[in-house]
This record gives sequence, structure tokens and C-alpha cells, in this order.
Amino acid sequence: MALEQRLALKMSQKLIMTPSLQQAIKLLQLSKLELLEEVSQELVENPVLEEGAETTVSESEAKEQAAAADGREAPPAAEAATPQEGGDMFDDDYVDAFYQNFLQTAYEPRAPVEDIELPSFEATLSNPSSLNDHLSWQLDATPMDRRVREIADAIVGNLNDDGYLGATLEEIQAMGPYTPEEVESTLRLVKELDPPGVAARDLRECLLLQIHRLELASSVAEDLIRDHFDLLQAHKYEAIGQKLGCSMQDLRAALEVVRHLDPSPGLRFNVRRSHYVTPEVFVIKGDHGDYKILVNDDGLPRLRISSVYRRMLDRENQGADREARSYIREKVRAAHRFIKSLDERQRTIFKVASSIVKYERDFLDNGIDHMRPLILKDVAEDIGMHESTVSRVVNNKYMHTPRGLFEMRYFFHAAVPGSSGGEISSLKVKEKIREMVAAESDKTPMSDALIVERLAREHGIKIARRTVAKYRGELRIPSSNDRRQTLT
Repeated sequence: MALEQRLALKMSQKLIMTPSLQQAIKLLQLSKLELLEEVSQELVENPVLEEGAETTVSESEAKEQAAAADGREAPPAAEAATPQEGGDMFDDDYVDAFYQNFLQTAYEPRAPVEDIELPSFEATLSNPSSLNDHLSWQLDATPMDRRVREIADAIVGNLNDDGYLGATLEEIQAMGPYTPEEVESTLRLVKELDPPGVAARDLRECLLLQIHRLELASSVAEDLIRDHFDLLQAHKYEAIGQKLGCSMQDLRAALEVVRHLDPSPGLRFNVRRSHYVTPEVFVIKGDHGDYKILVNDDGLPRLRISSVYRRMLDRENQGADREARSYIREKVRAAHRFIKSLDERQRTIFKVASSIVKYERDFLDNGIDHMRPLILKDVAEDIGMHESTVSRVVNNKYMHTPRGLFEMRYFFHAAVPGSSGGEISSLKVKEKIREMVAAESDKTPMSDALIVERLAREHGIKIARRTVAKYRGELRIPSSNDRRQTLT
């Protein structure tokens, strides 16, 4: 059988990620602060884009201003919005007509500002003191030779955020020609600095350093930490009392001392910076009980196509450099694509927020007990979009409601079957578990099995014990053994 080559035509359909779609997806998943940064970057990179004036003008006024600038009459609205039949959507006539809404003939200066002498930019900067700065300040006030100071700086530089030494003594010694004795003595010097417990290598040593700083050496508290630390972590107080041979009153006093020790002495200096949240959507309750959805456009500039570059594409400028005209035409396409994607992002966020408010109206009116189960598929089907689009919308975005500030993903949660055959929100179940644990006795904390029993008996919620353990972990609630805080 002979082999031969043939040419054949075949038609098929496939999805292609166009540049416009890629940009729309990128903008959709950005938070408000990230979006402002992206818009600023686009304004820098694309000279055709510029910020519009603060004062808004109507569509007819914009067309009249554009026509006056070109020395001709304003075209009818239908002609301005529709390209000529058979013409290119980016030919000169269409670019001239489509972007008239973005034109402005003159610069509008802002109102004069009073001549007030403001502090310099450097005077407004502040940098909180870190643990490293606090220890270095104490080392500067301590007399020592240069060699010891080098070892001390190496030790301080290897402390983690909690104040613990993250390097071994051998690693500190390898940083220079230091002897083990020099490293040991310098480490003891650093341990004497403030805060108490700094430069310890584990939790037990950290607590013992604080006990010695309180002048409680050879006390029951020191014996408790030094010799019975494992039993202390397991809350086996009766076994500790038997091994120490002390009375329960003395043991309670020692436990009270241990509870007031700081397991992370460095955190008070290594303060984490606050991350500020800008709501993407505001939900406002009206006088008649209806809810109004407002997409936060605060700080988002009003973009338009520069009239200067638009005129460079006019017929009168046919003699201009062809390469320059091609460059401007490409930038106009990019600007049009960016403005359209930005507008589509705001519209999609509004649709998703409106759907969430529609589903969770009872929660907004009455609280967490009336929260309905909701998944991405429900909102996607409601607004006629794909689940992945809804997922991008709710990612890292926040909604301000009369019930407080929530991440938009907060409203999407699983359903738990109820005793009457209906479904209950998992958020409601977590809230019930939190309330039960908060009301329990420290001496007799509830086990997961007991929580399961009470949920079924008192609230008609049927879930497994492992589900309670999962929800308890998400709520950062310790086990019943760890919650037992007092002696039995």
C-alpha cells in the first residue's frame, strides 16, 4: 500500500484567549488597591490614555466641544456612535466619532489652595523600633570590647520574631575566629538584656530566664518548668503535684506565675504592620428596608482618549509619519481595550454583589442565625456567568454591609443537613460551637462528642464528630484537654 500526502480542509471550534479577554480577567481578580496601581501604570505606559477632568459634562456638550475644537458641526448621535458600513472600526472617521465623549478642549485648573506651610515629607516618616534596634541600643550602652560586640551582633542578627535564637552556637562560632567560650559568655550577656527571655533556644529556657529575672529561683514555679514541663503542657496537674510533693495551694500559685510569663518576648517589639482594607462594594439599607449596591469608585480616575493623539489620526494629517500613525493606532486600540475591561470589571462586581445581597437578605436583616447556604454555582447561574468568573470577583475583595465588613468569599459556604430535612449554613454551625465553648466550665470542658450531641438535641443540627473537630480547628479553639485551665 503506497503512502501519499494530501491536503484537506477542516473546520473546528476552539477557545482563544484574546488580549482583550486576558486583560479583563487580569483586572477582574485585582483588589481595589491593586487596581489603582494598575491604572496608574497604564497611564504611564500608554500616552494615549489620560485622566479626565473632575467636572463631568453631558454627552451632547462633549460632542459640541469636540466639534468646536475641529472647526466643524457636531455630527448626529447615530453617526457618532456607528461606523460607516464596510469601514474599519479603527479608521479615522470611527476613531474621530467614537471617542468624542472623552474629549476636552481646554485645561481646567483647580481652585487655588491656600498658602499653608506643610511639614516636610521627611518629618512625616516614622519607623517603629524593632527587637534588633532595642537590643542594639542596650549593647551600645554596655561597655565591651570590639570582639565581644561582633559576637553579640551576630547573636542578635539570628533572633527570630519571637526573640528565640535561630542559629546554633557552632554556626555563630563559624561566623568569625571565635572560640566556644567566647560565644557562650557573649550569649549569657545577651540573655541579660531586655526583654526577659530573649535569645533563648526553646520555650523552656525562655520561661526559666523569666523566672530567674523575677528572682524566683529554687521555687515551685522553677521546678515545674525545669523538671515537669511535659506534664505541664499536658495539663496533668495531679501528677505534677504528686511528683513535686507540694500542696495544691502552692501548685496553684506556681501555675498562676507561669500563666503570666511571656512565651514570645520578641513580639512586643516586632509589631506587624497593619494591612488596611478598602471595601470594593458598599451595601446601604434604605428607609423602606431595601438595599442599595454601590461599587466603590473612590480614587479611580476617569479615563479618556487624549484629543492631541486623536487629531494626529485625522485626515488632515495624512502626511504624518506612517510609522508614528501606526504606533498611535495601536495605542488607541490598547486604550480602548483597557477602558472597556475596566468598565466590565465594575459591572461584573456589581452583578455578583447584587446576587449575594439577594440570597443573603435575611442575614442582613436579622443576623447570622438567618444565613443561607450559598455556593459559587448559585451566583454564577443567577447572573449568567461562569463559576471561575465569580471566584475571581470575590477573591480578595471586601463588602461593607450594615452587619459589618466582610470578605466577599465569606458569604460562600457549605450546607449542613438539619433534622427537619432543610439545610443550615456552616457559618451558623460554627457560631453555635463558639457560643457553646464560650459558655462552658473551665473545669469540665465539652468534648467533640458532647458538642455533637448538644447540636442535635438543642438546634436540630446533625453533623459528625470529625466535622466538629474541623470547625473547631478553623475557629482556633483548642481541644477539650487543652481547654482545661484549672485543677480538678
